[in-house]
Amino acid sequence: MELVTDSVEALARFRMARYDALLASFPCQGWTPGQLLEEAQRLGPGVPVVIHDPSLTDDAVARLIRLGAFDVWRESMDARVAPERLEALLEHARLRETVWRLTEAAEPWRRSLVGGSPAIRRVLDTIRLIGNRRCTVLIQGETGTGKEMVARAIHLASGRAALPMVAVNCSALPENLIEAELFGHVKGAFTGAVQNRQGRFEQAHKSTLFLDEIGEMPLELQAKLLRVLQDREFQRLGSSETIKVDVRVVAASNADLLEKVRLGEFREDLYYRINVVPILMPPLRERGGDVPLLAQHFIEKVCRQEDLPVKRIAPETLDRLSRFSWPGNVRQLENAVEMAIVLCGSRDVLAPGDFPLPSASTRPLPQTDKPYVFVPDEGLDFEATVGRIELGILEQALRKTNGNKKLAAELLRLKRTTLTAKLKSLEQQAPQWAC
Repeated sequence: MELVTDSVEALARFRMARYDALLASFPCQGWTPGQLLEEAQRLGPGVPVVIHDPSLTDDAVARLIRLGAFDVWRESMDARVAPERLEALLEHARLRETVWRLTEAAEPWRRSLVGGSPAIRRVLDTIRLIGNRRCTVLIQGETGTGKEMVARAIHLASGRAALPMVAVNCSALPENLIEAELFGHVKGAFTGAVQNRQGRFEQAHKSTLFLDEIGEMPLELQAKLLRVLQDREFQRLGSSETIKVDVRVVAASNADLLEKVRLGEFREDLYYRINVVPILMPPLRERGGDVPLLAQHFIEKVCRQEDLPVKRIAPETLDRLSRFSWPGNVRQLENAVEMAIVLCGSRDVLAPGDFPLPSASTRPLPQTDKPYVFVPDEGLDFEATVGRIELGILEQALRKTNGNKKLAAELLRLKRTTLTAKLKSLEQQAPQWAC
């Protein structure tokens, strides 16, 4: 066990060598517990991080656990007791990891869902629980987070895996064709219907139907979909024959469906019918140390497809990738890896220059010795400047929680009503700041 009193030196050692765990005791100059946890996850993906801070509130402890802290200690700690308690925790972690690996070997559906962050493990645990059920699932998350991969994992974890999953992108089909695409049609049902045609529901009989971007489905078709989900039967366009099906429906959306319900763009009864089991796919910027694991996974995948020897990735390259915010999420990382393998030519090692990422989207380390706002010689509008900062913080919290105001308020230790009132007030003032 190594004891280091300087945080910069401690993180430097943590980066250069593999440790079993990191115990960070606060107060720690220049760092908040959340900032240090994020940096430790970046430098040592998968290494348990324990936070010791007697000043933490219950809400702060819950937030650190959600962000991936292995444990949080608030009581006063004798230096002689800490190693024994930490070793007991690590033994528990080793046993849990052994069980995790054995379970992974027995669950092939997990192979496409790469990562060990708490957020991804929660998704995997949910899939394990619901795999063999027929319940409808709603997957929500930003574009590129891997919602279709989760849908395929749900299908492969079920007893329906012997048949292929049927997928429909509701936003990619013209509004006048989507009903025929889903439910099929008979000959002569409309101009161009020259023969009978099965719809996707029939094709997915005894299997899984994945409805991607369900928020883009026209309102009149939502009513018909609701009836099918409730009755498990429908009629082809132009036919009076009732067709019964056994279909498991998994839906996905990158939009806030509750907001669409509020705006009258999505049926409330359909929302609650598809949201039986909700799964939230976190953005890549909130997945701790998953970037190195995903990068290696994509390197192996692309090299295998291109029949190339597997490339290695330099430590400084991983450092750059881990600092990047990935606005396009996992899909953007996969595309970046594919481009890097093309750009590196015959070299065996991927260098930082092989990843032409915009520096503006790179997360900087906390700069606690410098002010966040500089006062110019000519002065500034104090109220407008503080308002912009407040609005930026609120919007960032809402992005982190996928628009969920209740979770955003918890993240900022505010009441939901306070957050809503602040947001409304600041948004009304925003046009004045721009003048």
